Amino acid sequence: MDVVVAGRRVFVATGGRPFDPAVAPVLLLHGAGMDHTAWGLQTRWLAHHGRSVLAVDLPGHGRSEGPGIAAIPELGQWVLALLDAVGADTVGIAGHSMGALVALAAVAEAPQRFRGLALLGVTPEMAVHPDLVAAARAGGPEAPALMSSWGFGTRAQFGGHKAPGLWMVGSGMRLIGEADPETLARDLEACAAWDGALASAARVVCPTLLLLGEDDRMTPAGRARPLAAAIAGARTIVLPGCGHMIMIERPDETLARLAEIL
Repeated sequence: MDVVVAGRRVFVATGGRPFDPAVAPVLLLHGAGMDHTAWGLQTRWLAHHGRSVLAVDLPGHGRSEGPGIAAIPELGQWVLALLDAVGADTVGIAGHSMGALVALAAVAEAPQRFRGLALLGVTPEMAVHPDLVAAARAGGPEAPALMSSWGFGTRAQFGGHKAPGLWMVGSGMRLIGEADPETLARDLEACAAWDGALASAARVVCPTLLLLGEDDRMTPAGRARPLAAAIAGARTIVLPGCGHMIMIERPDETLARLAEIL
């Protein structure tokens, strides 16, 4: 469905069922250069099992109108404006990578509006090499290829996905390659620039899960410990043999954990 937020059109996937803010709404936030389809293996199930789903294309991504928003705190405030636009007072929220930072910023801004938080593929600091930012801004296949090859774990590089014929690395390259080059570069710069994760974590009061990949080379699981420690009562699960693209590499485990926390 289309929603208007701050005067701009935003696309939100609802999993094939009409969104009802009174039925356990869940908001899913994608990572840098991606869109709502990154959650494709979870969205429909949640929508048909007692949740109202908002799998959003962030501004400038997918089918949402641009321009993109260039800073994590502003994206967090934008999330709250989205919730106002759809009439959702309290939601569960999950974010992956950049989306996890945005989710954290949103929860810190208005803790009372969130009943559960899931952070996937996240560390409190997300350094990005300037050469990758430059490759993203230049366009072309280099940045999507690098991000996809680093993003998927070793096991995923050899196939064996539950969906027959689905090449995970290739699909990742295609997904990121669809992003506007300037939007992708801004996403990466926003991740690298934000230093407010630990301060935001201290404001979280809802049940929280960190879902991490043992083979994650972009946000290594061990580096998430300070973030988990800063959130009261946070639970951490590390998936063996999984890389950064957790909800694609391990869709069933991701879905089970989201169903619990959200």
